[in-house]
Amino acid sequence: MKKILLVAVLLGFNSVFAQEDVEITSDNSWLKAGIITGIPVGDASDVSSYSLGLDLRGQYLINPNIAIGVASGYNHFFGKDNIDDFGVIPAAGFFRYYFTPNGLFLGTDVGYGFLTNVENNDGGLYVNPQIGYHNKDWNFYAYYQNTFAEYDVDVQNVGVGVTYNIRFK
Repeated sequence: MKKILLVAVLLGFNSVFAQEDVEITSDNSWLKAGIITGIPVGDASDVSSYSLGLDLRGQYLINPNIAIGVASGYNHFFGKDNIDDFGVIPAAGFFRYYFTPNGLFLGTDVGYGFLTNVENNDGGLYVNPQIGYHNKDWNFYAYYQNTFAEYDVDVQNVGVGVTYNIRFK
């Protein structure tokens, strides 16, 4: 079921970009690259003390307030008490609402989180709501990230991130 949801999200984004009147320009589309850091919560706090990762996004601005895109990256969880490190690789679609050209935004990622270095568990549904500040070049945000993995394992994390907008020329 989780994989079907991921395919549906990706097909939905594909249909938006497949419209004939969509023109990709430096004013409405760009890449976002940055770093995230956080503190594991819930069950994840029993096996990890902190996380550090990479946030990568491709964004299309539908209008001045609404953006959609694809999100990925890697979030590395550092193990504690002789527990091995592990990670989450998201493959997600995202939605953002920008209240003004510079200022507050709300957003969320929804997709699939692939777990790394975890035996007998591939991952599961991935959600990542965010609230932050943006301007033309930068995004600063707080997030809550949860991967609802197989066998009732939830990999939860709260933290902050920053991304830089790389505009197409």
